[in-house]
Amino acid sequence: MSSVRVLKTFLAVAAEGSFAGAAQRVALTQAAVGLQMRQLEAELRRALFERSGKTVRLNQAGRELRPQAEKLVDLFEQMREPEHAPRAMEGTLHVGAVVSALRPLLQATLALKRLHPALDLHVSAAKSGELLARVGAGELDAAIAVHEPGADRMQAGLAWTPLYAEPMVVLAARRMPEQPIRSLVQSQPFIRFDRQEHTGQLVDRTLRRLRARPQEFLELNAIETIVDLVRAGLGVTMVPLLRDNRWAADPKLRVLDIPGAAEARHMALVQPRTSGKRKLIDAVGAAFQGKARSAGKAAP
Repeated sequence: MSSVRVLKTFLAVAAEGSFAGAAQRVALTQAAVGLQMRQLEAELRRALFERSGKTVRLNQAGRELRPQAEKLVDLFEQMREPEHAPRAMEGTLHVGAVVSALRPLLQATLALKRLHPALDLHVSAAKSGELLARVGAGELDAAIAVHEPGADRMQAGLAWTPLYAEPMVVLAARRMPEQPIRSLVQSQPFIRFDRQEHTGQLVDRTLRRLRARPQEFLELNAIETIVDLVRAGLGVTMVPLLRDNRWAADPKLRVLDIPGAAEARHMALVQPRTSGKRKLIDAVGAAFQGKARSAGKAAP
């Protein structure tokens, strides 16, 4: 049976994308790394990599093996430690987030890094659908993403941890005359969030509940860009009330709640169900919750 050391080498190759990079990480020669990987493939009776020059990528079998190897290595590390002994966290973690959740995620990862210097944390931003695809493919260990209805059934290999909800609100320039929400969105140019995205569909459902027919003006998929246009007085919009927002304190903006009619965007931490990095991911999730909660309290 393959040793834990060989599995660690396999994970190093998966992370580095080359035998040379993995050799530096696990303190072996490049030739020794190559030999271990050939032995692993022979023992498992299947190829694990796609080789192109000096670049090595996991094939489908390798991607399926990766979470299992991570779990075995993590369990072995736990076995080595005395029961109840405090454990400093270490290892590499790749985490993604939608742009609106990026700031608290960065704050959370930096705070964890200060407490656990051996942690190697990497953060990236993308749309929710792309994040889910990358988590499913093993390119990301976890992500802060929008939890759409039915996602649990469509992404059966992923585990979801609810984080918080962001109700839909209407934003208008403060200098605009006050009027009922339905009248406002029908009388002013309406800057819409991309209707192909889940957030845009929440806008549509809320508009139907309000029985409002807005003056379609512009459609974008970047919330902060939309807010900048509203701030400049170019129209009104309907967007999720971001947990990390500062809109109510902005002298150029007015935030209008939608009592009884607003949909909400639900945010969640998503990770593979069989992840061997669950403890690290849960630690990032807890730190993120703390930062997001603080931001929510700070936002008027």
